Amino acid sequence: MEVKIYNDEKWEFPFIMRCPKQMKDNLPMIVQLHGAGERGNGKDELYRVEVHGFCHVLKEDVEYDCLLVQPQCPNGTFWVAHIESVLKFINHVADEFKVDRKRIYLTGLSMGGYGTWYTAMACPEMFAAIAPICGEGMPWYAGALTMPVWAFHGEIDPTVNVRGSIEMMERIKRFNNDAKLTVYEGVAHNSWAPAMQTELLEWLLSKKKD
Repeated sequence: MEVKIYNDEKWEFPFIMRCPKQMKDNLPMIVQLHGAGERGNGKDELYRVEVHGFCHVLKEDVEYDCLLVQPQCPNGTFWVAHIESVLKFINHVADEFKVDRKRIYLTGLSMGGYGTWYTAMACPEMFAAIAPICGEGMPWYAGALTMPVWAFHGEIDPTVNVRGSIEMMERIKRFNNDAKLTVYEGVAHNSWAPAMQTELLEWLLSKKKD
């Protein structure tokens, strides 16, 4: 995969994109929202968006027909404070790179897990599937999440209690037959490490909106 950096002012957020060396139209796109520790100024701190996540699967010597888009949230703020901007950003990138609109996916870890739940609830029709990791949503609004959902959490997470994911999934399953939760026994907050591997990547890419 090729690594490209976009931090000019025309974008709602600076981002790093991993893409095939031979770009083409109509590729699926995975948008990955980072955690609180990876916020930055979008310039010399932009590298932080690749500390965790699918960048370790989509390495430079690996080729997949997809885009991995990793925006950076500004210092001192949170994804859930920027839901409208995140949605605008996703639309902007999808238009710019002529993405397959039936195959847009959203995932995120910790602060980005919250961002994944909240963004998907705000615009469920945008996403073919979502994968929130160690975040919390709003169970009373979970009925909006009719797309495929695979959530992850560490059993002994001291930062975001696993009950948040359990309660979301209990509510989602009342309306959604393609929803599951993986809880890693003995794992604390870094459940993204076992979660964001090839199995999840390929599960996301297998999903397509009707």
